[in-house]
Amino acid sequence: MATNVGPIYDPPSLAHPFGTDRLGDDILSRTMSAATLDVSITVAVVLLSVTVGTVWGSVAGFFGSWFDYLTMRILELLNAFPSLLLAMLVIAVAGPGLLNVVFVVALLPLPDYVRLARAEVRSKKNWQFAEAAKLVGRRPVGVLFAHLVPNSLRPLLTYASVNASQVAATVGALGFLGLGIQPGSAEWGSMISRGQDAILSGQWWVAGFPGLMIFLLAAAFHLISDAIADSRDQGGSW
Repeated sequence: MATNVGPIYDPPSLAHPFGTDRLGDDILSRTMSAATLDVSITVAVVLLSVTVGTVWGSVAGFFGSWFDYLTMRILELLNAFPSLLLAMLVIAVAGPGLLNVVFVVALLPLPDYVRLARAEVRSKKNWQFAEAAKLVGRRPVGVLFAHLVPNSLRPLLTYASVNASQVAATVGALGFLGLGIQPGSAEWGSMISRGQDAILSGQWWVAGFPGLMIFLLAAAFHLISDAIADSRDQGGSW
């Protein structure tokens, strides 16, 4: 998307509704272009975390034994580090790049998904529908993935909607710090970093509108979470 170069630090107007930055780039165009990147990263991170966490936690909760013990020790190790600090350290070692950001940020909420999936499966594996599946000859893996996992997804999806807002903020924070996404790219966190000096001189719109977009994206995911929770409380179906 073209950035429609105009006068530098032009305040919001009809010609440039979000104003322009120090290079004369149109903030609205850059903000819209960044939306595709930020939303795509957020969705990719959440999908990866939900998938890996659900499979890992479900297997640990269903089969238990040494695998469950090892799982809990790994989760304790991951939780020993502050999330943002861990992301910064890993990206500093792995180097910048879109895929690195996705994998690193997906690692941060992974313990929560594993624990939630594990708890759901452990609580349901002796329920009547699981016992009935065993009686008709279903193998343990079939009982787990055909019956227990589908009946454990709703709380995981509810948490995923809340977690998506946290992921959006984390991606923005990494962009602000110049980690992961290349500095100067059309990404909301990077745009906020690019405009932070302009705030002191009165050009608030350079960083203000990208920051507002992160807030709105996080709020949208929270609303989705509330809708899923309401459906669950009312006994709604998928």
